[in-house]
Amino acid sequence: MRKALFFIGITLPFFLLAQIHYPKPRKVDTVNNYHGTLVADPYRWMEDDNSGETKAWVQEENKITQDYLSKIPYREKVKRRLTEMWNYPRVSAPFRKEGFYYFTKNNGLQNQSIWYRQKGLSGKPEIFIDPNKLSDDGTVSLGDIEFSKNGKYAVLSIQKSGSDWQQAFIMDLKTKKALPDTLKWLKFTGFSWKGDDGFYYSKFPEPKEGDELKGINSGSKIYYHKVGDPQSGDELIYEDKEHPLRSGGIYLTEDERFLILQTTEGTSGAEIWVKDTKNPAQKDFTLLIPGFATEAGVIDNVGDKILIQTNDGSPNYRAVLVDPLKPSKENWKNIIPEQKDYLERVSTGGGYLFASYLKDASTRVYQYTYEGKLVREIKLPGIGTASGFGTEKKYNDFFYTFTSFNYPPSVFKYDIQTGISSLYKKTDVKFNPEDYEVKQVFAPSKDGTKVPVFITYKKGLKLNGQNPVLMYGYGGFNIPMTPSFSISNVFFMEQGGVYVLVCMRGGSEYGEAWHKGGQFENKQNVFDDFIGAGEWLIKNKYTNSGKLAIEGGSNGGLLIGACMTQRPDLFKVAIPQVGVMDMLRYHKFTIGYAWATEYGSSDSASQFNYLYKYSPLHNLKKGVKYPATLITTADHDDRVVPAHSFKFAATLQEDNAGNNPTLIRIETKAGHGGGMPTSKRIELSTDIWSFVMYNLGMNFSEQTTTAPARQEKKAF
Repeated sequence: MRKALFFIGITLPFFLLAQIHYPKPRKVDTVNNYHGTLVADPYRWMEDDNSGETKAWVQEENKITQDYLSKIPYREKVKRRLTEMWNYPRVSAPFRKEGFYYFTKNNGLQNQSIWYRQKGLSGKPEIFIDPNKLSDDGTVSLGDIEFSKNGKYAVLSIQKSGSDWQQAFIMDLKTKKALPDTLKWLKFTGFSWKGDDGFYYSKFPEPKEGDELKGINSGSKIYYHKVGDPQSGDELIYEDKEHPLRSGGIYLTEDERFLILQTTEGTSGAEIWVKDTKNPAQKDFTLLIPGFATEAGVIDNVGDKILIQTNDGSPNYRAVLVDPLKPSKENWKNIIPEQKDYLERVSTGGGYLFASYLKDASTRVYQYTYEGKLVREIKLPGIGTASGFGTEKKYNDFFYTFTSFNYPPSVFKYDIQTGISSLYKKTDVKFNPEDYEVKQVFAPSKDGTKVPVFITYKKGLKLNGQNPVLMYGYGGFNIPMTPSFSISNVFFMEQGGVYVLVCMRGGSEYGEAWHKGGQFENKQNVFDDFIGAGEWLIKNKYTNSGKLAIEGGSNGGLLIGACMTQRPDLFKVAIPQVGVMDMLRYHKFTIGYAWATEYGSSDSASQFNYLYKYSPLHNLKKGVKYPATLITTADHDDRVVPAHSFKFAATLQEDNAGNNPTLIRIETKAGHGGGMPTSKRIELSTDIWSFVMYNLGMNFSEQTTTAPARQEKKAF
């Protein structure tokens, strides 16, 4: 059990808020005419991340933010407790490749997890690659690792300072030595090996100097790299000169019979082409699934047929068998018909199919034959998120991971023939899961839609309307929000806070209909869902508007920006992280144009109207008391460029009615979030929780930790 040793009684020095003196950045007369509507953009110059003026403003803002945070009396205690809690071993599910099991492990506070391999499950682990040796400060991380067909080589990609740009190298798996091959200017690529000879990948043209982190990424091409050759000699496989903003990837089916080309115009919709490598008469790709009105992906081939997952005519998705010689829909054969629940993915292993569904945002998994016969439901430990189902056809078992809000990620071994799952590795965390409770409720949105809401808190919570609450959400891009474990969130709950996850429209919790309910002109539904959840929490005595904080990142940062501008009275604290704040210009930078298939674009008169109506930057009004706000971004974020956050912060600070703090925290040598070293994650969490707790009027409670509840090894 964990007990509070003592409480530190603190009279919160709110006079600190009045002492903030914000910068007064230069304003310009830039005005754009959007289909007859004139829109000012006084901080347009902040879009130039290389200018001395922008860098000076960033430096000044960071100083103000750190000055404010340093005066929070328990900030160092928060950091110390978070560091203590974060220091626990984390192990990934292992997978097999030609005699070795590969997995990652982090001893606790290592900046990057280390890759290991071992002979058999009882073999002695040896370091395969240690990313911590790639840089002194841990800001170089491993991206993808893909093994060649027979396990002779692996291609590894690395990312520097959180940027999406990658470099790739080839490792000889026998010697663990890197070959001379180096591939540059990769972004959002996969790797698909052809035997042990080489692999397919995609790359963008080298950007102009100074545009590396903000220039539009267009003209993606697909190449074949042969091991030992220079990148300059790679064979061009595919490009679309007529549509330079389209992107694509090529991969082989497991038996290497079919080469699959999948292209997209953005984040939604796919077109699929195939080439039968066993048919010497077929020189070119043939169209299998026309684009881009539906979502589709190849699962595997069954002889000369292709098994695909699709939402064509089935918004909850199904698996169908398609003959490449007769690909029209009337010839499709249902293998796994559409169900009531959303079919998230279909994977393969040991000659079977594994269908993962979401039921009210919680994972359910079923094993099928390739003919579509149900073998069994795979029993999981409870309500939560499970992933990792699948392996090569020649193996009879695999490992998967299960997690939930109060269930640290644990690895299970699954026997494909018997259907028995046995605990392989549990995670020993410095907290007792039995102290916490998870419940799911359904909150009504503005139009009456019932929205799933997960609520997690320490047992003994009193519904007196006085509890500090943090709501988190995303709501977009067909991405579901499902139960997951976060040691950072456990810290907040340990301090008496309530953590709430809202599963809004725009995600895929209930299939494509749920996704479309939050797209384009329906995007306001997402904000209404989140606001409705906040109102439900207040109505049901969990909290009140003076104790309610909201947080979200990326598309979720847009969510927070929109909700705090639409309902500033409802929330006390807002944490928009790496958010899309300028909905009129987001498509002008890096990969932003791809989001037009989700949001729409201001280039369209009809789409401009609804984008302008909710764009966070353009809906800040003078004289309004906005929540205490801590905006977070990073200097190497080349997905949602930091100019979004810069302009939002500068505009928010102009008026500052009500005297709530409006701060921005700009991380250095970091990006959109991926690959951030543990040390920086702890520092970021320290600053966010210190800001949230301070502005919600919370005290800090010292904690002591005993061993977590024993989790016995079992099978089910």
